[in-house]
Amino acid sequence: MAMQSNEPVTFERDCEAALIPAGDTGTIPKGAEGMITQALGGSYTVYIQGNLFRIDGKDADAIGKEPEPTPELPENASESDVEQLVWDQMRRCYDPEIPINVVELGLVYRCDINVLDDGSRRVDIDMTLTAPGCGMGDILAYDVKEKVKQVPTVNEASVEIVFDPPWGIEMMSEAAKLQTGMM
Repeated sequence: MAMQSNEPVTFERDCEAALIPAGDTGTIPKGAEGMITQALGGSYTVYIQGNLFRIDGKDADAIGKEPEPTPELPENASESDVEQLVWDQMRRCYDPEIPINVVELGLVYRCDINVLDDGSRRVDIDMTLTAPGCGMGDILAYDVKEKVKQVPTVNEASVEIVFDPPWGIEMMSEAAKLQTGMM
């Protein structure tokens, strides 16, 4: 669901949130009032007293929305199934300034999935930003990490922001270029 609006909300319960753009987390108390400014990829951006906060889809009920379902894998999931779900989760992460997901923007450079001794998985991701001075790096890394950690069997995830090679519009998918008018 994609939405850009100024919908008023009152928090119905205490809710963990990430401060945009820093990515620091804290708790917004029950009764706090704000405005939903964006809803993309199952996450919500809420403006409260001069600050923007990111609310995870799993916590959508705190603002009166339907919580996002937890990603699922088939019972006998292959490594390919796990990899596909990891990439699907990254496609649910949007640059807060550009309403296009990080995969279609061409920001993900590397995604390694390793099975650990206990059978769980660790995912290591290298991604970049559309510009080295972009202030949204911390919140994008936080969002990617949190969404990837929702994949069953993934217990560890790390996201490294890298700038080599530098990002360029040629890294965008055809669909993203069309959406932004860069074709």
